[in-house]
Amino acid sequence: MFEALMAKRLPPLNPLRAFEATARHASLTKAAAELNVTHGAISHQIKALEQSLGVKLFERAGQRVKLTPHGAELLPAVSTAFDGIAAATQRMTRPASTGALSVSCVPALLLLWMIPRLGSFTSQYPDIRLTLIPSNDAKDIRAPHIDICVHYGDGSWTDCWMRKWSGLELFPVVSPTLINNRPIRTVRDLADHVFLHGDDGREWHTWLAAADALDLERGRRHHLGDARMASEAAVHGHGVALGDTVTASGLLARGLLVAPFSLSVPAVDDFYVVCRNEMRSAPIVQLFIDWLFAEKEQADGRADAPVAGRIGIRRKRPALRVVGTKTAS
Repeated sequence: MFEALMAKRLPPLNPLRAFEATARHASLTKAAAELNVTHGAISHQIKALEQSLGVKLFERAGQRVKLTPHGAELLPAVSTAFDGIAAATQRMTRPASTGALSVSCVPALLLLWMIPRLGSFTSQYPDIRLTLIPSNDAKDIRAPHIDICVHYGDGSWTDCWMRKWSGLELFPVVSPTLINNRPIRTVRDLADHVFLHGDDGREWHTWLAAADALDLERGRRHHLGDARMASEAAVHGHGVALGDTVTASGLLARGLLVAPFSLSVPAVDDFYVVCRNEMRSAPIVQLFIDWLFAEKEQADGRADAPVAGRIGIRRKRPALRVVGTKTAS
């Protein structure tokens, strides 16, 4: 009886933590840094676990380590167990509708879409204190001080929970004052304007390719670093930027920008809601996720529709039609 109980006893917790962290990082050094112990302590814990199980869990590959078949078999069960413990802890320690929540969000989306709708969240959950961080850095997903991310990317983040929040289409936008002073009647007229880039130039290249205008002479251009600053520069009449169907909708509706062409192209990436696996089931995180998707659904079905109709969400047309401009007040 005693021997049967001993045979079923689980390995000690610390060696399992050392094993899981080392497997995730493929590095003893990084695992030691995460767990705030020495490299030697991690090595000792893994050796103790290997001796306890009677199998080898890792093989060295230069400066890194890789799982043996035994290690690969053990890892999913250990990771699932730790995720479950972390999730249960979050549920017990994070109340559903009160407390603090930290959100990392793409700067343009935060400034132009989320902040204008912040009153909706505050009215529903007045006891939740938000910390909003303008960022699209993938490191935020793992940062312990950040609960949830709304990021732009291809969805290739690993070992985390994610859900696509929105796709988007790109199209040129310009201030009414600028277009009235320097008309844009055809795509060739863009050569008389400054191109405002929110990236390295790939997005404008994609749109011009769809417009059959890659041969357009483009002399003056500014690189602004992100879509938020490119849109702001366009509002101030510094040139023509690429807006999108999510972040530019409010600027178009308020007449701060106009979309001169009916042609739009799909962006390379999409907006995703992303968080660490253990945060996904925290009630306060779930509330924010539900609010994000509910607000997006309402915005899609609300009267931002005239704006969407004006910019003409179409992939490619034989010719470009100029949409009537609006005079600045």
